[in-house]
Amino acid sequence: MVDFSGKVISKIRNTRLRMLGFYSKLWMNIEMSVKKINYGSGVRFWGRACMVRHPGSVISIGNRCSFRSDATSNLIGLNRKCILSTHSAKAEIVIGTNCGFSGAVLGAKEKITVGNDVLFGANTLVTDFDWHGIHPDERRTSTGDSKPIIIGNKVFIGYGSVVLKGVTIGDNSVIGANSVVTKDIPANVIAGGNPCKVIKSL
Repeated sequence: MVDFSGKVISKIRNTRLRMLGFYSKLWMNIEMSVKKINYGSGVRFWGRACMVRHPGSVISIGNRCSFRSDATSNLIGLNRKCILSTHSAKAEIVIGTNCGFSGAVLGAKEKITVGNDVLFGANTLVTDFDWHGIHPDERRTSTGDSKPIIIGNKVFIGYGSVVLKGVTIGDNSVIGANSVVTKDIPANVIAGGNPCKVIKSL
């Protein structure tokens, strides 16, 4: 038996996503140009991402990257928009080609480098600094320490994971859902947990 209602609903959803992608890309291209954010060809958006560039800093996005900020554009569920932000004049966020982001947040005070073909699962966070000072008297006046983050090529960071300052993740590795990455992860492994540890080799 042919599932007519399923076909119709699926077609409506796909049409909505195509329209959303078209208008989101138009808006974001204008916004990125005004904010002097470097971006390559074929960058796609579903919903409006939030991009905040500190004066003097660099945000660079490679070709064919995609950003899903609409709540239903990824059916695993997104609880926020994609956010890219720099927090000092020397800060850099450099993203390679063909990377995918779903409700992902990247915040840099120093530098976050993302390789090619990297996938960020829904609601992930990557930050190279503490956002607040550690000592009670500094929590409102300091952004704390920072250390660069390097994410290699073809890395997959699972749903709800957090990657903290000073971490390097090697090529091809997978970070399991809801992991907290506080130390380097080598290439070609599956790692997970809090704190994130190597589980097995790929």
